[in-house]
Amino acid sequence: MKVTVYFTPLGVNPQDVAGRPVIVLDLLRTTTTIVAALARGARAVLPASGPDDALRLAGNLERDTVLLAGERRLQPIDGFNLGNSPSEMMSEVVVGKTIVMATTNGTPALMAAEPGNPVLIGAATNFSAVVERARCLFAERGEIVILCGGRQRMFALEDAYAAGRFVDALVPGKDRRKADFNDAAIASLELVRRYGDRWKRAIAASAAARDLKANGLKADLNAATEVDTQTIVPVYANRLVTVPS
Repeated sequence: MKVTVYFTPLGVNPQDVAGRPVIVLDLLRTTTTIVAALARGARAVLPASGPDDALRLAGNLERDTVLLAGERRLQPIDGFNLGNSPSEMMSEVVVGKTIVMATTNGTPALMAAEPGNPVLIGAATNFSAVVERARCLFAERGEIVILCGGRQRMFALEDAYAAGRFVDALVPGKDRRKADFNDAAIASLELVRRYGDRWKRAIAASAAARDLKANGLKADLNAATEVDTQTIVPVYANRLVTVPS
């Protein structure tokens, strides 16, 4: 039973994830926002590598069916319809739409995970639902990869803690002697040892959380620490994030 955690997508090669089940995490804020958008009726999310790529991708879709969303340095991108905030993803705005999204950390992580099979979108908000799906995959395949968005190509406490929560749920204590963990998986479990099940405390301790609060985005921080408010498990395949029927 093999568990591999990557704290950032930097240096992750296609062969590192190809064919393997992958959970992608970017709690502050991309994966939390994606879960919110799809739970509230968006048709799909199409990740982009940057604003120019998002504009190019959106140009290939019918104008009435697409919304542009994203951020750079926490701020909405000029000319885009939406930022990277779960509170913006209201049903009356997103229902039936394809959201083309470009964010600093989360969408690069998604694109790095693309060769995985399947690629699950994880957050605190859908934690138990993703654990249930991942547990089945882990039992079938004997391995799983957890890929964190990180923060500006570096370690992010909130994602590493979330990774640890998934590792803890997938490999109970009694089974860990038989498991093959990489060092990042071991370190993520140490964060769970420190913070326990206190999502709010762990996430609020991060530099990203402090930046959100300093920029008047405390509502997004609160939204990202609401555990198990959603039951959907979005999947990234064929360049689109959707909720399989």
